[in-house]
Amino acid sequence: MHIEVEEYLISDDKNLLDHETIHHFLSRSYWASNRSKETIRRSLEASICVGVYHGTKQIGLARLVTDHATVYWLCDVFIDEEYRGKGLGKKMIESITTAEEYKNLLGVLGTKDAHGLYQSFNFVLDNEKLMLRRPDLLETLTEKYIDFLYTNKNF
Repeated sequence: MHIEVEEYLISDDKNLLDHETIHHFLSRSYWASNRSKETIRRSLEASICVGVYHGTKQIGLARLVTDHATVYWLCDVFIDEEYRGKGLGKKMIESITTAEEYKNLLGVLGTKDAHGLYQSFNFVLDNEKLMLRRPDLLETLTEKYIDFLYTNKNF
């Protein structure tokens, strides 16, 4: 994928990824603020990554995890605050949802604040069927936190 939009580039070329920029943004996000650089690096290596670039500067990302046959999970989507409002996020999502390799797959994502954006690309909110399994690490931490709260009532 190589799409030029005015002076911006949308590309799935992993050689263009700026790992420092991606880590910096994700470390400030509500969904990935606790991920280590190593975890982010491994997730990028194992995923399809669509970046948005202004010259050589990375200003956006969308990561896809897919089996290439039935489903993809769209995650870690961001556009740098300085570049928002230019339609770049919409163009990035459009480039993914209309790409020949993804347009006939089931797309799944989670969002706290961008429902309107994704609904404009035919994603629908489905609370009745979606189920999640937390990683064992999060379950253990949650259980320990609850135990801590119950045993330290003055905290």
